[in-house]
Amino acid sequence: MSSDSRDLLGIDPPELIFPFELKKQISCSLHLTNKTDEYVAFKVKTTSPKKYCVRPNNGIVAPRSTSDVLVTMQAQREAPPDMQCKDKFLVQSAIVKQDLSPQDITGDVFTKQSGNVVDEVKLRVVYTTPQPTSANGGSEEGLGSLSDQEATKGPRESETITSEVCIYLALISKLKVEKNSAIQQNIKLQEELDLLRRQMGSQHGGFSLVFVLAIAILGILLGFLVKR
Repeated sequence: MSSDSRDLLGIDPPELIFPFELKKQISCSLHLTNKTDEYVAFKVKTTSPKKYCVRPNNGIVAPRSTSDVLVTMQAQREAPPDMQCKDKFLVQSAIVKQDLSPQDITGDVFTKQSGNVVDEVKLRVVYTTPQPTSANGGSEEGLGSLSDQEATKGPRESETITSEVCIYLALISKLKVEKNSAIQQNIKLQEELDLLRRQMGSQHGGFSLVFVLAIAILGILLGFLVKR
């Protein structure tokens, strides 16, 4: 692969916007779009890793496909001066081989020395003030029912629910990674099985015991992966 840099992922929105509220966790989503016909690995970094929860913080986007990343800011006890945030995010991307698994994504993947086509996009963090509410308890854009539900929850309950959502999303991401890994292993085993069949077909002296045992073992493994 060429080491030249080019635009690999479309990132929406172009900056992370959080409607800032004290003592409340706030989430923002990033929509990553693979603009190429190749498999693209990504990794999300931040200058304040203890302040933000990123799920997933790395992964692989298939050609012409999309992937969502949830960024959650932990509850803050005080606001920055003039609501100006100096935190930054960096989205690294690189064209990789199809058989690369998310567990194998390291920092070396995103260096030009690796020979991969790489790209980096910097995102700034923007704090906004929450939408004002009307006299009947709803926002000016007709979100009264949602505001009423939030008003019945205390700060601790709200933070607990947000944390559970973050854990749930992390579990979904892990299950997707395991599923993709199983599918890739299934494909590899199927290719090896086809190769053995072709080799046996080219022999005129019949099937050897080794080939028969190999096919039986591969069949069992394929059945196990499919059940997963």
